[in-house]
Amino acid sequence: MKVETGPIEGMRLIHPRVFEDARGSFFETFHPNRYREAGLSLPFVQDNRSISGRAVLRGLHYQVLRPQGHLITLTRGSVFDVGVDLRPDSPTFGQSVSAILSADQPCQLYLPPGVAHGFCVLSDHAEIWYKCTDLYQPGDEGGLLWSDPDIGISWPISNPVISPRDAAYPRLRDIPTDRLPQIRQACGDTSR
Repeated sequence: MKVETGPIEGMRLIHPRVFEDARGSFFETFHPNRYREAGLSLPFVQDNRSISGRAVLRGLHYQVLRPQGHLITLTRGSVFDVGVDLRPDSPTFGQSVSAILSADQPCQLYLPPGVAHGFCVLSDHAEIWYKCTDLYQPGDEGGLLWSDPDIGISWPISNPVISPRDAAYPRLRDIPTDRLPQIRQACGDTSR
């Protein structure tokens, strides 16, 4: 597998080795030893699956007291995937990173704890599987406005299908410091 680092500290773009023949294809979506060698020596404790239609935009989501790192794998369709660094002490605080993920060309994106996550669907349908470094806690949710002009994400769609909750999230400048991800070494942040 080939691993690239990105502009946000701790972020990884992972190109797994894909085996193809007349029957189809195969690749490992996770192997603890190989991913540890790639700098991801964290426990993954929860797996999630998301299915969405064309032009659906989800995000930008994070948890406050128990930030989650995400290892994102697309199993159907294609998405424009985004992370925004919300770690208050990070040198890349407020910066975003994006990648087009496609099931046809397997590539995984790892976003470390404290990085808000969102995506928009480019295909008719998309199915995303992602591993998380901490458990989801309903009362611990936070969100950043997907269209925050101070962040300046160049989303590839102009009229997304978005939930009322996601559309009402605040801009970064309006989020109090105590509502940003509270990073602790115990939550698996390997970027420090």
